[in-house]
Amino acid sequence: MELRVTRWKRYGHERLYANLPDGTAVGWANVKTGNITVLAAEYRDDVIAVLTDHLRNNPEPVPPQKTPRTPEAPPLLPPLTAADDLSANRPGESLLDKSGPGLAKRVVSQLLRRPTEWDSWRKGLAGEQRVGAELHRLERHGWRVLHSIPLADKVDVDHLLIGPGGVFSINTKHHHKRAVWVGDDSVKVDHGKSAPYARKSRAEAKRVARVLEHYCGFSVPVTPVLVFVGVTDLNVVATQLSVRVYREREVAALAPLSGALTAERVEQVYSVARHRQAWTQVPPAAERGS
Repeated sequence: MELRVTRWKRYGHERLYANLPDGTAVGWANVKTGNITVLAAEYRDDVIAVLTDHLRNNPEPVPPQKTPRTPEAPPLLPPLTAADDLSANRPGESLLDKSGPGLAKRVVSQLLRRPTEWDSWRKGLAGEQRVGAELHRLERHGWRVLHSIPLADKVDVDHLLIGPGGVFSINTKHHHKRAVWVGDDSVKVDHGKSAPYARKSRAEAKRVARVLEHYCGFSVPVTPVLVFVGVTDLNVVATQLSVRVYREREVAALAPLSGALTAERVEQVYSVARHRQAWTQVPPAAERGS
């Protein structure tokens, strides 16, 4: 691999950066101390060789690089404990602990055919469990699955799917025996009022990407996904929709996707995503953009 070396000077510091042909930095050397830092393990030998050569032979000054493409090492999370390990979460984990109304209230509500908040929780839980079961089928294709990712403001991501095709932030909507229409930026159930499902899914995916990139130190592609459970009809008429839309049985279409993350980076992203403190201690930039 032929690497290009550029010089960076700022605030009294001077470094030599080893860059890929596209300009991405994969390592750097401190000109004063000679210490070399490798930013991408797969290029370790090439980085050390090219930077050592430049340091030893003191070549002619190379063109300065004002802003390196790759920042220094990302912040480290504390050691993972059982309490912080989200891989143990079941689908709908955040709903399992909710306490519903007492038996008497449930009976009265049923007699009066009056829906309660508990009915909504119960439907949501059933939907997340069904989608979770479908997602776990993808694990044999090299994908990792997490459920009920708690964010800093007492909301959660229903599911995260991490694999060779990237990261998918999955939002589950259970509309039993209902017809759903999906446009470019609106969703209607049984021709009712427009719901902001697509907009919220996009915002959630951006928030997930900011957190993962903050701790991984590289670009993490995150795609929003809406999965509808129990619907009688799903009519997607969008032409510019940036959110993937499926029924629960259709999420298997994600299995063959590839080319976004290497196996090594899949595990790196998964190790960050499964750590509760990555989400509960959201960086300020991620909070402002959510």
